[in-house]
This record gives sequence, structure tokens and C-alpha cells, in this order.
Amino acid sequence: MQVTKNQIDDLNIQVTFNLSAEDYAAAEKKRLNDFRRRADFKGFRKGMVPMSIVQRLYGEQALAEAVNEVVSKGLNDFIKENDLRVVGEPLSSEDQPEVKWESGADFTFKFDIAQTPKLDLAISSSDKVPYYNINITETAKKEMKANMLRQFGKLEDTDKAGEDDFVIADLSSEAKTVEGAYIAVRNVSGDAKKLFVGCKPGDKFEIDVNAAFTDEADRAAMLKVKRNELAGIDPKFSVSIVNVRTFVPAEEGQEAYDQIFGEDKVHNAEEFDAAVTERLAANYKEEADYRLSKDIRSYFVEKANIALPEAFLKRWLIQINEGKFTAEQVEAEFDSFLADFRWQMIREYVMDKYGLKVEDKDIREAAEAFTAYQYAMYGMGNVPQQMIKEAAKNVLNDERQVRQMQENVENQKVVAALREQITLTPKKISVDKFRELK
Repeated sequence: MQVTKNQIDDLNIQVTFNLSAEDYAAAEKKRLNDFRRRADFKGFRKGMVPMSIVQRLYGEQALAEAVNEVVSKGLNDFIKENDLRVVGEPLSSEDQPEVKWESGADFTFKFDIAQTPKLDLAISSSDKVPYYNINITETAKKEMKANMLRQFGKLEDTDKAGEDDFVIADLSSEAKTVEGAYIAVRNVSGDAKKLFVGCKPGDKFEIDVNAAFTDEADRAAMLKVKRNELAGIDPKFSVSIVNVRTFVPAEEGQEAYDQIFGEDKVHNAEEFDAAVTERLAANYKEEADYRLSKDIRSYFVEKANIALPEAFLKRWLIQINEGKFTAEQVEAEFDSFLADFRWQMIREYVMDKYGLKVEDKDIREAAEAFTAYQYAMYGMGNVPQQMIKEAAKNVLNDERQVRQMQENVENQKVVAALREQITLTPKKISVDKFRELK
């Protein structure tokens, strides 16, 4: 087999394989014999079918498999012998000659191979990345206190409905009566909203429910019918206000302190203020650390300035995602893909440079942290550790989630290692300015 290498540029190679019959004859014969051994035809003992019949029925398949075996081995050998850092996988060249499968014929196969450059990235204290210290303001503390008290608030009866209040009403028409409909005033549309805002228990008025409640799902729930039944309902209804309710935040005091922070942790306004300040500081530090990890990533991606075979990568992405993404979609997301690809290269480089490894213990701890976070999202913040460990086992059985956690742990280890080597330049900033950062 003749192999010809054409170095297009530093990152792109075209390799051509010219095969003669003698290159694939042995592999072809072996496959035909395999087909004959397995062939089962009436009138012939198994394995004794004449080779002429086997050739007629399976010849082209045997030939294609034999040639592909030879070419695949040649391609793998070429990559190893040339120590190529292959991107994706080789692609059939756009100028690949048409193949006619005829036994004994010569064949030509052309492949495009792309590779990444060898990375050699200097990392030292001269690399500077900002670290933001977010100011805790009285406004921020006031806002968090209000949110905490609202979290443990409740609905109470009130005399008159405001835009953020709720009404309980009876609705009736000639054909239908609905008792105790629960209506959020903010969800009412059009002229009907003017009737609900300011209404009091005992008030009565007429509405068109189609105009007042444009969301069909909300309207069906209010009228206590199925969505497909709405079309047959006369939209003209009389409304009789039964009750008006407003949301009242929890009153600051010991009961609220215990609900927010746990029993007997906070006892007065001064301790409440200190606890809020501590929680804000922890929240802001978490936001600042996340921002730092993004900035470190962006800094080194820009510094490394890794050249990539972009045209090849676009072809490869379109091919491996055939039927999932169009060329236009790949183009639209390509810059983001390149940034991720470059960071992946840097991450692998740093892992190797500093001897970092992801152990089973790291993945297990990541699964437990993820599980605890999920419980917290549902308001379950004090789940026993043993329960978390058991639930985390289900996460570890999901290969996709394990791969994601592997990547996350690698990111954490790499960012931590880089933080130790570079210089962090502290910057004080207000929370509003911090959140405006791109």
C-alpha cells in the first residue's frame, strides 16, 4: 500500500492511500471464508456452499470490509508513526474519488487529518487576574431582610384589593356556577382589571372571562373545567367578591428569627443584622469566586492564543451531529465551541503540568454536594448526611452525570492550581457594578 502525505499547513494534513489487490486480497479471502462457514442454504451442508454462490451473494460486502480494515489500520499506523495530536477524527477528503467495489481493482482513499498545536504555556505570578470584593451596603442588607421575612409571610384578609393581592369570588352565568374561585389580581387583563383593583367583599360586577383571563390554562383552572371545554362556555359571568386576601411578610421577632436561621441562633435586631451581613458576605464571596474562575479561564484562553483548524472543525461538527444541527446552527455556536475547546486543552495541560488527578473520592463528594443542593432547592436544608450519601448513589449510576462531574472537578482543581501560581489583584466594587460585568 502506498501512503502519501500532503502537509497543507501546520495543522492540516491530507493523507492518500493507494491500494492494489495484493494489499487486501488476504483480508478479502478471510471474510469470504467466514461468510461461507456461516452460510446456511438448502441443498448444501452448512459450510459447504460453493464459493461461487458466496462470492455472488457476499462478495461486495466482503471486499468493502476487507478494504476498510486495511485502510483503517493504515490510518491508525500513520497517526501513531507521525505522533499526531488528532482533532476529532479523520474525515474523508472533499476530493475523494468515487469508489467502485470490484474485486482485484486498485483503490484510492483520501483523508483530511487535523491536529492541535503543542501547548507550552508559561504560568507565573506575572499573570494578573482581578478578584472582586463586593461591598455590603445597607441597601443590600435591607433588601435581604425583606426577602427573608417575605419567605415566611402569609396571606391575611384585607378590606380592599391591590394589584398584588388575591380575591376569592363566586362566578355565575346562566349555564354555570363556580364557587370560591381563587384569582390573582395581577393575572387579570384588560378593562376587567380596573374592576378587581380596589374591589371589596360584597362587590358585584360583570366580566367577559375570555377577555379578563387570556391564558387558557389559568381560565380553565378558575372555571374548574378542562381546557378543551372552554370553547363551549358562554364567557359572560357575574362576579361576586367573597373575600380579599393580601400577602403579609413575617413580622420581625423571635419567631421569624427561628424560622429563618434555626432555633435559638438569633435573638435580637443586632444579631439579625450581623447574621444577614454574614450570609451576604458568604453569598458575595461565592459570586466573586465564580466570577474569578470565569476570568481565569478567559485570561488563559486569550493568553495561550491557541490556533485551531477551524474549517476542519466546522466540517467535523456538522458530520458528527448530522440530523441534529444544521451548518447555520454550528456557525452560530462556533465561537463558543472554540472557547470551550481551547479551555479544555489548557485544562488538560495544567492537570498534566501540576500532576493533578481526579480520584473516586472527588467524584463521590461532588455527587453528594449535587444531591444536597437539589434537596436545598426544594427547601430541605437539613437532610441527614446518610440520606444524602444514599441518594448520591443514584447520581453515580448515571454515566452522563458522572462525566459532567468529572469535568467540573477538573475545572475546580485547575482553577485552584492556577490561583496558587498567579497574582490576584483585589478590586472593591458595588454589587450593582459587579452584576453589570460581562
